[in-house]
Amino acid sequence: MSDLYWLTDAQMTRLEPCFPKSHGKPRVDHRRVPSGIILINRNGLRWRDVPREYGPHKTLYNRRKRWSDKGVFAQMMAGLAAEHGEKQTVMIDATYLKAHRTASGLGAKNGGRGRLIGRIKGGMNARLDAIRDSKGRPIDVFVPAGQVSDYISARALLSNLPDVDQLLGDRGYDADWFRDALLDKGIRACIPGRKQRRMPVRNDKRRYKRRNCIEIMFGRLKDRRRVATRYDRCPKVFCSAIALAALVIS
Repeated sequence: MSDLYWLTDAQMTRLEPCFPKSHGKPRVDHRRVPSGIILINRNGLRWRDVPREYGPHKTLYNRRKRWSDKGVFAQMMAGLAAEHGEKQTVMIDATYLKAHRTASGLGAKNGGRGRLIGRIKGGMNARLDAIRDSKGRPIDVFVPAGQVSDYISARALLSNLPDVDQLLGDRGYDADWFRDALLDKGIRACIPGRKQRRMPVRNDKRRYKRRNCIEIMFGRLKDRRRVATRYDRCPKVFCSAIALAALVIS
């Protein structure tokens, strides 16, 4: 089949050190299983509909669930993000992701935070906040419930901001505390002021126009159907789908 997806040798060289070591029986081919998981994320397939070239669908499902619980995919993304080398500009923004009815159970168990799915006027959804570099590569992501404000997401992403010259963001991130926090890190804020702000702030409109690059990145992530629509109940598993999509487009 010509539409099958396979990780390249270069991608395997970068990702294989992050794979957990097998204990006892040797694990199935490392290239086959992750490639099958990425195909499912891209096409939005049911697990039992995966092409036979990738092996038993139960193996793919169990591997993704087990590695998601261990944070393997998140570590892969963090490892590649550490290689970005960005020194000048990063961008921050958020987008909404539709939640399928199979993922919208809101019950919290054992003191957990629930499914991290919110209810807004358009229905059940989740939210994806991200920081990206000037070349379109995701550096950090945060997945709260859909009704969470930009302020809360910005606070969660603040500690992982790289050492850069400036940050681009829209009016949703216009808050004095956020500007002060960026200033403490030596980062200039290129964020337009809110219309109701009493004290206007200066903003470089020419630089701000470059912020559309992060919208392009979100579009590329949403090309993966299991990212654009959330089918996974478990937040860790859904975050792994986003991390895998980020790895492919990086």
